[in-house]
Amino acid sequence: MSRQLISSGGPWESQVGYSRAVRVGNTVTVAGTVAVGSDGNVIAPGDVYQQTKAIFATIGAALDEAGASLSEVVRTRSFITDLDLWEGFGRAHGEVFSGVRPAATLVEVSGLLGDGTVIEIEVDAIIDTDG
Repeated sequence: MSRQLISSGGPWESQVGYSRAVRVGNTVTVAGTVAVGSDGNVIAPGDVYQQTKAIFATIGAALDEAGASLSEVVRTRSFITDLDLWEGFGRAHGEVFSGVRPAATLVEVSGLLGDGTVIEIEVDAIIDTDG
């Protein structure tokens, strides 16, 4: 079975040795993604809503390159630095997935890579090969 590696050009991908996403068959797994621009700077430091939107834009682009879409996401895993911020995260997540309703997990963590980063998200998608 073929393995397609997708890169977003993020600053840590080559340094750490990972792909933004990997497609094998009709399954796409997207790595943990934070809101970091192509310049390496954190987008909207401390703003969970804006960071979540930026993350889903990055994830959506990776899925698109893999031949998938956000509508085919079956699982989201999100890591937040303060559970009190959950409503901003939930609003952005709902804007993307209210019609899809993937299985979802939100876990509080002590920290994330990037000063001002408050949310990291990974997703799994299954491409509908039945049409």
